[in-house]
Amino acid sequence: MRLPNLLGSKNGRLSAFFFLYMTEGIPLGFAATAVATQLRRMGVGPAEIGAFVAAFYLPWAFKWAFGPLIDVFRSKRFGHRRAWIIGTQLMMAATLAVLIFLKLPEQLPLFTLILLVHNTFAAMQDVAIDSLACNVLQEDERGLANGLMFGGAAIGQAVGGSGVLFLMSYIGFQSSFIFVALCILAVTGLVVLPMKEALVLATAETAAKAGSGLRHAAGEMRDFAMAAFRSFLGTKGAFAGVFYALLPAGAMSLSLALQSNLSVELGLDDDQVAWLQLFSTVASAVAMVIGGVLSDHLGRRRVLTVCTLLTSLPVLYLMWVLQKHGYVMPRETGSASALAAVPPALVSALWASTIAFNIFMGLGYGVRTALFMDVTNPRVAATQFTAYMALSNLAIAYTATWQGLAIEAWGYPITLAADAVLGLGSLALMPLMKKAKSEAEQRGDAHAAKRAGRCAFGLSLLCLSWLPFWLFRAETGSAEAIFNTFFTLVFVVAALFMLAGREVLGAEASNSLRRACVWLAPLLLALYLRRYLDNLATAAPPLLLGLAQGLIYAVPLVAAALLMLLARRNWGSLLETRS
Repeated sequence: MRLPNLLGSKNGRLSAFFFLYMTEGIPLGFAATAVATQLRRMGVGPAEIGAFVAAFYLPWAFKWAFGPLIDVFRSKRFGHRRAWIIGTQLMMAATLAVLIFLKLPEQLPLFTLILLVHNTFAAMQDVAIDSLACNVLQEDERGLANGLMFGGAAIGQAVGGSGVLFLMSYIGFQSSFIFVALCILAVTGLVVLPMKEALVLATAETAAKAGSGLRHAAGEMRDFAMAAFRSFLGTKGAFAGVFYALLPAGAMSLSLALQSNLSVELGLDDDQVAWLQLFSTVASAVAMVIGGVLSDHLGRRRVLTVCTLLTSLPVLYLMWVLQKHGYVMPRETGSASALAAVPPALVSALWASTIAFNIFMGLGYGVRTALFMDVTNPRVAATQFTAYMALSNLAIAYTATWQGLAIEAWGYPITLAADAVLGLGSLALMPLMKKAKSEAEQRGDAHAAKRAGRCAFGLSLLCLSWLPFWLFRAETGSAEAIFNTFFTLVFVVAALFMLAGREVLGAEASNSLRRACVWLAPLLLALYLRRYLDNLATAAPPLLLGLAQGLIYAVPLVAAALLMLLARRNWGSLLETRS
């Protein structure tokens, strides 16, 4: 039987994008719920699980970099976007199949690395799917299609999380990788392969793009960075949006690894964890629709403020119950005596707080996205909005990391309290995130240059503050890992600022300063490898160890000096290049 081309009809297109987005949700639910639960049962600590979940979200923070590659490289035989979707889905399935040969928890670092590669292809697939949607969906189909796409992603998370946990008692943990891979391949075979993407005749411009290949893609990435840099700094609302995106979207602990860790420790079996995740997902999906309706009638900032406050309440309630029963530090899993000592009130509190949290989070989910749209310049909407979403994914990644570390250092109650308080930080920025009143204001105000200089100056001070921290890091005790996570974020932002800033400044920055930024930015990113310094100390020659230790001090110091020089440049080009 010949399968239909779903792109050939309205209902077919809606169905196609629903199933395509399912393939994005399945791996997320699988990793964040099913795999995280099993890792905790194997005795893997919360810090390692937090880092694992963070690694899974990290590629989504950089998916903007895949857009130029997908635009430039195309296949006549398989279709432009269709070829990318087929290729990425095959690689997603292949990376999952490889995992069946790994032994956990002994090979967790390699396991995490392979899943990182897997999710890189998933993020690349997302860009290709969105590009296809922009090209084939009719204008009157886009509203419903977007609703179905997010619904498909939610159902995919339920399949990859709850569905796998339900099946695990029948097929085992290792076989679940094959199940998830087959789910993805089913969409490839039944939906993607029968597609017939319309052939777009190559123009002289597209032929030139294809001919230059990677060089053109690199140029598009450069243009993206410059456009995002200018749009972020152009208005007060857009500038506040950068920090708003980098901050947690309210309390987040009950949607990350903390909830999976606690579920296992409190004795929930795989079916019970699956039901909890399923109920939470359904409740959150319904709340997303309600939140959108409320925001249209009551105003976005008002609804989002209330929702952000509400996310902290279930977190504080669970903290209070855990503290009341003396459940502070992570405990051994699987022990009969440990499970017998768990009061039923803790399990009830976990269920109630998790479902309530997901309702409150769902109410504000779409509203937060709409708030980013309000402060986005329509002239560069795709670039600026994509960048905001990327920063939001970066916030999820570092939040998962610090929470895993905090659980092992301080215990569950303090981590939950910190999450509830830090989740309220975004409220201070919400009054600033107002839509520009006029087209002229959208292009940028007179303070854009000052914002750029102040950002460079602030990043310079943060890089300098690294030096005393690293020198006296042992004095910070259990908080050392938390500080390390913060400085990793600082180094990433500083590197991106240098690369984009040098392009925006153009001739205003000397050639030597521009070259220094290009060379130093990768070194700032490479400072992430300092976490392996202890391993190097036992295996590397003294000379290599001394070089590594010297770079840990020298790179942030030189970065601080370069950022200080950038702060003193004339950033007037931010306004001069606007049209």
